[in-house]
Amino acid sequence: MRIDRKLRTALLAVLGVCTMTGVAFASVPLYRLFCQVTGFGGTTMRAEAAPGAVDAKITVAFDSNVSPALTWKFKPEMASDQIAIGARDMAFYTATNTGTVPVTGTATYNVTPEAAGKYFSKIQCFCFTEQTLKPGETVRMPVIYFVDPKILTDPDTRDIEKITLSYTFYPADKSRPKG
Repeated sequence: MRIDRKLRTALLAVLGVCTMTGVAFASVPLYRLFCQVTGFGGTTMRAEAAPGAVDAKITVAFDSNVSPALTWKFKPEMASDQIAIGARDMAFYTATNTGTVPVTGTATYNVTPEAAGKYFSKIQCFCFTEQTLKPGETVRMPVIYFVDPKILTDPDTRDIEKITLSYTFYPADKSRPKG
């Protein structure tokens, strides 16, 4: 049985549309996974433990931002810290709900310069969970991190003296799938 040329063209067109639709829906999770694996776009890595300090230091600066749609004050406790590369370190941010109703927020993060993202690893971070604050409530949120010693041997990063870890809090989107 031979398939008519017009029918074959129509079937290929439908297959192409279905494929492109599937790629469109998969693109955001695939891009997120790509960034987490490669550190692309300043995306930090996740780790279980720090490898241990080496005889080199780097400055980590802390930045904070809040969406205008969120009634919070949010700031790091320290503007920066000089740390041993490879050693586990901890920083704290504080958030206060200045509104009159409980609000749930979620943080996004990045690292600059972007090339340092693949060497900046977080062991524990408030950005991995949604945060709900009651009116007037203030919380202290830790981030436990380290800078991988491999940053010293990469030609693109070995001269970096300062890394900035930046967070932005947004109202939590309850309709967004987890993951």
